[in-house]
Amino acid sequence: MNEVKNGFRKIVYLSFPPEVSGRPVVCNLLRKFNLSFNILKADISPRHEGTMTLEVSGREDEFHKGIGYLKENGVRITPVAHKIFRDEEACIHCGVCTAMCPTDALSLDRETLKVVFDVDKCSACGMCTRVCPVKCMTLDLDENGRP
Repeated sequence: MNEVKNGFRKIVYLSFPPEVSGRPVVCNLLRKFNLSFNILKADISPRHEGTMTLEVSGREDEFHKGIGYLKENGVRITPVAHKIFRDEEACIHCGVCTAMCPTDALSLDRETLKVVFDVDKCSACGMCTRVCPVKCMTLDLDENGRP
């Protein structure tokens, strides 16, 4: 397994303009750069603009080459860390979000009884924003109302 042997893993948010959304640019990450990927979320609008949250694994140098390739092909890349935020002062550490988080980016520290947010594991799915009783988790939306 490349992701285990090579050790680098990153979650990125991709935005595809209509002229790129039908091309196999993501598939080429495996072919050209030996990167594994897991599609965590994907959407295409009626105007054929696409968005995708992608977990990419492989060697770090190949990851950067692959990201460069995507950019050269018109794909806008945003780190997931720039898509979801937690208001630390508003959080009451109730733990409701931890039950909904599919990637375990939100977990309860058993010693401190505080909710820990590991943004590197976050897929920006938005589940935490829907269940947080104090609305301390927010998702940055694009101009079309999508994450």
